[in-house]
Amino acid sequence: MSSVISSSSSRVFDAINECVFLLQSDSVEVQERALQMLASITKVSSQNRTSLAQTEGAIPTIATLTNSSSPIIQTLSLLTLFNLSLNPDLKQSLADMETIYYLNSLITNSSSSLDSSKLASSLVCSLAMHDKNKAKFGVAGTVQLLVKAVEGSHGSDAHQLLSSLAELVHFHGNCTLAVRAGAVAVLLKVVKGTDNEDLAGTSLAVLSLLARFDEGLNGLKKTDEIIRVMLNVLKGRSLLSKDGAADILIRLFDDSEDCVTEALMLPEFSTVLADLCVRGSVRVRDKADLLMKKMAQVSLDSDMEVCSLHG
Repeated sequence: MSSVISSSSSRVFDAINECVFLLQSDSVEVQERALQMLASITKVSSQNRTSLAQTEGAIPTIATLTNSSSPIIQTLSLLTLFNLSLNPDLKQSLADMETIYYLNSLITNSSSSLDSSKLASSLVCSLAMHDKNKAKFGVAGTVQLLVKAVEGSHGSDAHQLLSSLAELVHFHGNCTLAVRAGAVAVLLKVVKGTDNEDLAGTSLAVLSLLARFDEGLNGLKKTDEIIRVMLNVLKGRSLLSKDGAADILIRLFDDSEDCVTEALMLPEFSTVLADLCVRGSVRVRDKADLLMKKMAQVSLDSDMEVCSLHG
């Protein structure tokens, strides 16, 4: 049995070496066949991904082909790199600055095919899951490019862009870059302007991540009628969106009593929260309950202050 496995591994290793050699060809057709084989091999086995990554010159060659003038070569090379990135131990080595700049250009270049743009965004997201890569993308300007791309997207590739942005803003430095690039306004525009609950929910999740830091929280507080915008989400969006909106409101209420007071002035707010305490998911119920307690405390403090003034 072991000899069969060894023979099979040897055949795969030989096939990988041959494909990497063929990638040097000037023929797009030859490159395409080689990349199709590599994409297929690396899709099914983590060991095959490791073998390709360890083949001399393989990763730089494939990364360079993401910049090919041929859409099919772009797509297949990106797919192969994405497959490689599924191995956690390969993420850091794949994220060299040259590859990141290639990915940036594919995301922002209007002439890139939709498949290439989506795969480039998905690869950014995958590589950014490694914490040591997050700062690299910040240095390369990827965060600002993603914010701009989300603003200009027509929905077809927005999910990949938002997922990549969500992964990157876990790092404080990238959060600052995103806020300075106008992420708060861009994401709120997506929330208010889309019927796609997945996009709205992911946008709110990114806003919630931004709100963990002062820059993001201040950006939200400066937004006109931010409390009413979140109320509208709580009233009519998906549970995913409601969860994100509740997270944002908790951070706003913790930071500013003025935000709580604004909520108290909206007649529907308490009613909507009371309904969520009964009908929401466990997470949303808990957050709605916490918001109601915060509002009740501020209301009580206000009443006591009025009583002391009259006393």
